[in-house]
Amino acid sequence: MSTSAQTPGTGQSSGHAKPDKRTRREIARTAALVVLAILITLFAVFNLDEVKVNYVFGSGKAPLIVVIVISVLFGIVLTYIAERLPRKRRR
Repeated sequence: MSTSAQTPGTGQSSGHAKPDKRTRREIARTAALVVLAILITLFAVFNLDEVKVNYVFGSGKAPLIVVIVISVLFGIVLTYIAERLPRKRRR
């Protein structure tokens, strides 16, 4: 048995509000995220070829998508660190 009381005349529980409809902006954002996810998936599928990677100390082979993802992550980390460094104040 349910312990929640129903609101008279509505047939709905008083503890639950009716969900609002999604706005056009939310729908557009969701659609954009779906399209972006599809593009990223296609990008990964088409970049599975092995490539030669030259490291500072040696070389090796790796799938191109792995090289791209690691490069992007490395760039994000470097950008984050550079933004956190104290800047000299100008007088």
